[in-house]
Amino acid sequence: MEYRRLGKSGLQLSALSLGSWLTFGQQISDKVADELMGIAYDAGVNFFDNAEGYAAGKSEEVMGKIIKAHGWERESYVVSSKVFFGTENKGPNRIGLSRKHVIEACHGALKRLQVDYLDLYFCHRPDKQTPIEETVWAMNTLLQQGKILYWGTSEWSASEIMEAIRVARQYNLIGPTMEQPQYNLIERNKLENEYLMLFKEYGMGTTIWSPLASGILSGKYTSGKAKDTRLDMKGLEWLKESALTEVKLAKVEKLQSYADELAIPMAKLSLGWCLKNPNVSSVILGASKTEQLKENLTTLEVLPLLTDEVMANIDRIMWTRPTLPHF
Repeated sequence: MEYRRLGKSGLQLSALSLGSWLTFGQQISDKVADELMGIAYDAGVNFFDNAEGYAAGKSEEVMGKIIKAHGWERESYVVSSKVFFGTENKGPNRIGLSRKHVIEACHGALKRLQVDYLDLYFCHRPDKQTPIEETVWAMNTLLQQGKILYWGTSEWSASEIMEAIRVARQYNLIGPTMEQPQYNLIERNKLENEYLMLFKEYGMGTTIWSPLASGILSGKYTSGKAKDTRLDMKGLEWLKESALTEVKLAKVEKLQSYADELAIPMAKLSLGWCLKNPNVSSVILGASKTEQLKENLTTLEVLPLLTDEVMANIDRIMWTRPTLPHF
């Protein structure tokens, strides 16, 4: 396993990590979740990603029981939670980024995960109803109390992150260390365009999600069928509709042909492509089957094959590289 610093921080994350969105407490059994975490940990994965909103809090409960049962040394792994969407019970002050919800959500996550502190704590979405000063102060309070070690954002715009940094500096507080954006061969704008100044000036780290674009970059959806997969799950019709478009599938079919030509499984080609970006601290893997995870955990082996020529050919196939502004 390769380990990368989380941006300019001293924290080292495994280049490949394991996430629990849509799987833990929902798509897979607790037994399979246990097996997946064990396989990941034994392979050198040290970062496990979670959120209060995943399976309405059940995902964190499942992960917490697994961590406790394995008895792993606390220093050997990094665990995250995210605050915004709330858990099962919605209502006033139970969602968003108010001081009340940020603090209470942290306490809830600690209880569900059965840990004394969260290594990473993300603001899962920006909250237009709460002053950014209030959220930054709340995060700083949790840092001072030792309940979280680093805080960051997920799916925030560059301007919103910059505002959080400005507020932190104004009041001599600790600002965001990392962002968790979607990043894959289809969705590239944030990492390759919008966030460039954040990387250069502030050394922001990233833990990216959906590196396989909800699975379509794994090759399983090139036929346009999503039977018995996560896109076939009830409540995810919106995700299926946005993922399985004719334009995307046409590009993926061409990518599949190129992957076959290179003799590299398309999933590993797509994951390796993400890892080639120096601004990616960790690629979060999602898995519902043990064999799927074992295969994807060997992605580092293909990195030497992703030469500049190969990367350029992938760009020509996908035609998704953002156009940078001219100054």
